[in-house]
Amino acid sequence: MRRRLLSRRDVLAGTAALAAGTVYASPLRAAAPPSTAITPELIEAARKEGKVVYYTSIDLPLAEKIAKAFEAKFSGIAVRVERSGAERIFQRIGQEYASNIHAVDVVNSSDAAQLIFWKREGMLAPFVPDDVAKHYPVEHRDPDGMFASFRVGLCIIAYNTDLVKAEDAPKSFADLLDPKWKGKIVKAHPGYSGTIMTATFEMQRDLGWGYFEKLAKQNVMQVQSSADPPKKLALGERAVMADGNEYNIFQIKERGGPVAPVYATEGVPLVVGPNAVFKAAPNPNAARLFQAYCFTPECQQLVIDEGGLRSMHALAREKSGRKPMKEIKTMREDAAAVEKMGDEIKARYVKIFHV
Repeated sequence: MRRRLLSRRDVLAGTAALAAGTVYASPLRAAAPPSTAITPELIEAARKEGKVVYYTSIDLPLAEKIAKAFEAKFSGIAVRVERSGAERIFQRIGQEYASNIHAVDVVNSSDAAQLIFWKREGMLAPFVPDDVAKHYPVEHRDPDGMFASFRVGLCIIAYNTDLVKAEDAPKSFADLLDPKWKGKIVKAHPGYSGTIMTATFEMQRDLGWGYFEKLAKQNVMQVQSSADPPKKLALGERAVMADGNEYNIFQIKERGGPVAPVYATEGVPLVVGPNAVFKAAPNPNAARLFQAYCFTPECQQLVIDEGGLRSMHALAREKSGRKPMKEIKTMREDAAAVEKMGDEIKARYVKIFHV
């Protein structure tokens, strides 16, 4: 049991990759349930449970802001945030379920492939919030109602503005291979971060593994989370980051930090972070209420304004001063292919970077 929960190599063997422009595959083809509104009855049932446990890979300060906003809106229901890298969350849930421990109510992961796995294993509960049904593009909703795109992020290049002039900054992934950046680059690891797992898949597909083999010769500082490179950049420990969260760069820059984003000319890796409710959630009503709240315009605007993330909610508005999503060339996400190749990506990355 544990091996199957921790390894993704054969989970989607034989499953076709997603069609261009789609995010989620749905081989099971069950009918999605009717959408659910936030009602007084749901709130009362959630209050009787008194808490909800949220496993998430979003940055801890944002996760805590979401929790506090929810607690303020729905008094009497506490949110316990368990934050870690997406790949660590996947392992933790696998280990818990292998031991028949059901602790998690709602999950958010920057590795959408994990949601496909949990769905195929029968671990998720079908639940469609009203906002998802009414205001989300069909490609950002699981057809069977098991999950939806809570957040969308970009994995970008960035630089320290105290150490690098704008005219000298890299404009592309190819520019990072210039010898002048040797010993000056920081990047995160796909074995820890779901964002980097997804970005590594998209980049090896579009640029080839040869790109990473060349990048590895640049004496790159290797860190874990996709939140780590922006922080190393802001501290001046490295001049350039090869990958990392756009949202952390926004947060640091808007606080006056010395960082600036770069949107690679080859295309920017697109990373979808779905939310889902677990079938064995110990607090099922609080889980559904929290899930519904996460997709409201209120929460989605918090995700944008405070978190620096992108939203697929039709009523959400981008924050002034940031590059609009429509102006950014992005790579195509393919969660099913990431699921199929996850173990291979980790192994090859370790071999190339020796980390």
